[in-house]
Amino acid sequence: MKTKDLIKLIAEDTRRPVNLRLTLLAAITGGASIAAAAFFSAIGFRHDIGQAIETVRFVFKFFVTLSLLATAAALLAPVIRPGQDPVYRRWFLLTPAALLLGAVVLELVVTPSNLWATKLVGQNALHCLTIIPILSLFTAVPLFLAMRQGAPENPGFAGIVAALASVGVASTLYASNCFDDSPLFVATWYPMATVIVATVGYFAGKHFLRW
Repeated sequence: MKTKDLIKLIAEDTRRPVNLRLTLLAAITGGASIAAAAFFSAIGFRHDIGQAIETVRFVFKFFVTLSLLATAAALLAPVIRPGQDPVYRRWFLLTPAALLLGAVVLELVVTPSNLWATKLVGQNALHCLTIIPILSLFTAVPLFLAMRQGAPENPGFAGIVAALASVGVASTLYASNCFDDSPLFVATWYPMATVIVATVGYFAGKHFLRW
């Protein structure tokens, strides 16, 4: 294409620029609302949530899941804008892992060693590995559609970020139903569910977010 033809095409493009931040906010809010509706219609809170919310272990789960949601959501816009993804921001994604590591160390100190395996295995491992990925879909789909409005330099990583934000929503919902509150359980099974969704997100990003 000749330069004058390119200039002509640019001049004729009268489309209003897309506000990526608002588009992403609408996608994650809408997706989270749908995920919440599905969660409460099919599962809902654990029956003893009134007592559970008074315990440190139960509340701590939400510090982990919401920190994942917050750090991933903060990266959504930068990763789909070429040249606007400072590498240092990616390190914030380790915040949930750091929280879990500290909690696990404390749990090992205060819990008798003969109970470690029981608390790690828990009673809801299979639920965790299935419900979190399923709920993640409700947020991931609108997020991927919104992110196609951008131009990620690394589509695979952009897909991972979208997946992590979706897991943040899904795991927050699931945590309110899960009876296994031990950091040993949370540090084992929640990350496994996250890896499943992040892996799918990577390949989906490579396919759907490339430009």
